[in-house]
Amino acid sequence: MRLWKQLAVSVVVLAVGAAAWVRFAPGAGETLAAIGVSHPLIDALSKPQSGEGEGGRQRNGGSGGGFGGATLVVVKPSASAVVNDRLNAIGNGEAIHSVTVTPAATGNLTEILVKSGDKIAEGQVIARLDSEDQKVVAQQAKLTRDSAREKVERYRNLSTARAVTAVEVRDAEIALQAAELALRAAELDLKRRNIIAPSKGIVGIITVNVGDYVTTSTPIAVVDDRSEILVDFWVPERFASKIFVGQPVTASAIAQPGGQLDGVIHAIDNRLDQASRTLRVRARLENPDDMLRAGMSFSVTMTFDGDRYPTVDPLAVQWSSEGSYIWRVKGDKSERVPIKIIQRNPDKVLVDAELAEGDNVVTEGVQRLRDGGAVRVAGETRTDPEQKVAGDAQ
Repeated sequence: MRLWKQLAVSVVVLAVGAAAWVRFAPGAGETLAAIGVSHPLIDALSKPQSGEGEGGRQRNGGSGGGFGGATLVVVKPSASAVVNDRLNAIGNGEAIHSVTVTPAATGNLTEILVKSGDKIAEGQVIARLDSEDQKVVAQQAKLTRDSAREKVERYRNLSTARAVTAVEVRDAEIALQAAELALRAAELDLKRRNIIAPSKGIVGIITVNVGDYVTTSTPIAVVDDRSEILVDFWVPERFASKIFVGQPVTASAIAQPGGQLDGVIHAIDNRLDQASRTLRVRARLENPDDMLRAGMSFSVTMTFDGDRYPTVDPLAVQWSSEGSYIWRVKGDKSERVPIKIIQRNPDKVLVDAELAEGDNVVTEGVQRLRDGGAVRVAGETRTDPEQKVAGDAQ
């Protein structure tokens, strides 16, 4: 066979193959349009071949063509939904003020004046250490102070008669000041034999007994002021700019389901955790009935204004080399709208796109659509132009 005949046969085969591909392969027209093939040529390839007759026209109409070559499609109006309007987190509770009481001195415990569960006030003595040595030292310091005070008074009287010099009077006054300081130090040592609660609250389990030798690092008891409970929880970084101190929150103790607690944001950390990309937040809850305890776990809920986005049916979302898109019906024409998927749900997809609420979005029949092509929405009554011409002729 001559070369020109081989070329002619190859061209015919390629044309027939291209026509079949455009007609029957979903998205083939989109691919040709993307590489620069003109829409008239794509339409010519997708038209039924001559000789198909009425049966071919019926097949075309049944596959999505129709009156005047319009593609039959099924549409569903777009809606809108709000995201990032609610935050749920799990946090751990702790008392508004908690302190571990330790002695200010070393020695043997002689008394424990409270028991677990007692409510105590700030400054209350909860235990005592042996203090006999300190009492003796304090008494000696007091006697020395009294003797120094009498000496100063006597020297001042003698100074008027010039029996003592001014230097001697000044030395006696300095000795009195030193004696007063020694007395204060002895009294402070004696006071430190009392173990005092630095804050109000409820006493926890006491871990020592009378007679134990304790040091300044020995814990005597933990005192919790749980009139309010602090709850620490972590929030994703997208909420970091929406949280502020004083913002209301609701919470519930996981161990006490059904009860809702109202609170506010008490503190916000100044940086995010780089590993988890979360921000530490602390809420404060009232505890007037003393039903909450430090260490409990809480479910915390916060509400925000949120971000509103258009929503479309999941069947409407299509993909190409340029990204995701949908088909919108505007009048009797199809329009391709690029989208960015924000959130995918089983019944709807939230997208960022130039899409208004109520726009008709194609969910079925998307395979043969092209930008600006004629479409016919299923369920809409429309007169076939050929039928209209035939009726006028009659």
